[in-house]
Amino acid sequence: MTTEAAPPPGGPDTQSATLPAERFAAVQAGPEFGELRRTHRSFAFPLTAAFIAWYLLFVLLSNYAGGFMGTRLFGNINVALVLGLGQFATTFLIAWWYSRHAAAKLDPRARAIKERMEAGE
Repeated sequence: MTTEAAPPPGGPDTQSATLPAERFAAVQAGPEFGELRRTHRSFAFPLTAAFIAWYLLFVLLSNYAGGFMGTRLFGNINVALVLGLGQFATTFLIAWWYSRHAAAKLDPRARAIKERMEAGE
């Protein structure tokens, strides 16, 4: 479903709507944007691969190593519960870690690129 309505005036995209597409393409092809993209990818891709491997390990152990996963660690707590809760913990840890990485390394670079584009450089 599409609409023909114009974006609201004064919104955050008002400035970018007036910039020609050629300027966006030139900035995207530039070395500064390439470095920003490399910084993001060098953090996100390995961490994503590691988390997927960790998740698949949990799934495979759950399917094929029932005896191991059912091993009681203490009380009614077994290996499967600890590893399952570990999935949640690592999800939140990765989100927190990425937030810190983005605030320290990505956001300042992106802001600098945006400010230069808006200034017409």
